[in-house]
Amino acid sequence: MSSRFIHGVVTGSGVRPLATQKPIKRPGWWKGRFALFCRPAAGVGGGGRRMPVQRPTPPADNQGARAFTDSFYSTGRNSTGSSDSHHDIGHRWSDQRHLDCFRKEMKLLEQSGSLKGSRGAEEQLSLISGCSDIREAVEGALHVQECVPENLELKKQLFAQLDGIVGDQVVLSSSSSCLLPTRLFSGLVHVKQCLVAHPVNPPYYVPLVELVPHPETAPATVDRTYALMRKIGQSPVRLTKEVDGFALNRLQYAIISEAWRLVEEGVVSPGDLDLVMSDGLGMRYAFIGPLETMHLNAEGMLSYCGRYSEGMKRVLKTFGPVPEFSGAAAEKVHQAMCVKVPDDPEHLAARREWRDRCLMRLARLKSQLQPQ
Repeated sequence: MSSRFIHGVVTGSGVRPLATQKPIKRPGWWKGRFALFCRPAAGVGGGGRRMPVQRPTPPADNQGARAFTDSFYSTGRNSTGSSDSHHDIGHRWSDQRHLDCFRKEMKLLEQSGSLKGSRGAEEQLSLISGCSDIREAVEGALHVQECVPENLELKKQLFAQLDGIVGDQVVLSSSSSCLLPTRLFSGLVHVKQCLVAHPVNPPYYVPLVELVPHPETAPATVDRTYALMRKIGQSPVRLTKEVDGFALNRLQYAIISEAWRLVEEGVVSPGDLDLVMSDGLGMRYAFIGPLETMHLNAEGMLSYCGRYSEGMKRVLKTFGPVPEFSGAAAEKVHQAMCVKVPDDPEHLAARREWRDRCLMRLARLKSQLQPQ
């Protein structure tokens, strides 16, 4: 099946996002089979404006339903966009069904006051056109954001193709959630321009982006990408070297692992385990991280370590081996989750929609409470 490329031009802002799209086989997962590119609009000088890609509700056949999702990125002067911090672009699907889904989602965001940017939904939607050739799609690009599925060979194939097309000033960035840059980019001519910029699901409401360099990535590449992410309203963090799972998934997997062990050993039910996070740690971590929590829960970090380190080490020594995530324990957790949310597409989609509405309200609250 041939790829399709989607791009949009922001008149007056110097931004043109582009994407390749193929069908999606896993409805509900934020990554579609596509790559997103940004470049200055032809004939437009000056800075670009940041832009979102909202996640449309998938059509019934799920073909390409998640191809565009939740956030994305502009370029302009110095590849960081203009001083305007508002999103100012929308996206038009090459397939009318996807455009209809996208228009519906953007209208809902606009009605709820959550649509990003100074432009209205219809104006944003009018800024997308289609392209059928990857070379044409990346012509003049300053930033390329790959978002194909988490398949190493597929990603390497795409980056090898891009490596033969782009010039020396283009950032080649992958959205991979755990594939190491050395596996993705080694051997490329433009390896100094390559890094992972891993967003978090759903990126429209969860702004974190992990920046993970290849050992040969130029510092300027990381700096440019960091500035770009900040300019479009994301929250980039720099990893100084690659590590399996990056930072977010290493923390997430540590929590999942111990959660699984507690359920598997009969210490707590699956439902109560989730409450420990949603009504306990999660309430706190939505605003401050674990290290600041330590700092605030005593008279500073050194006070906390002196007071609690022995207890922490004692408990940590009781942690068991890595779970298998299969067998009776998997069935037990599955049944408990299905009581709460049946695993048919309709119930899962409804629950995801509820989750996203909650995240939308939380994001709005955080923006009101925290200094920018």
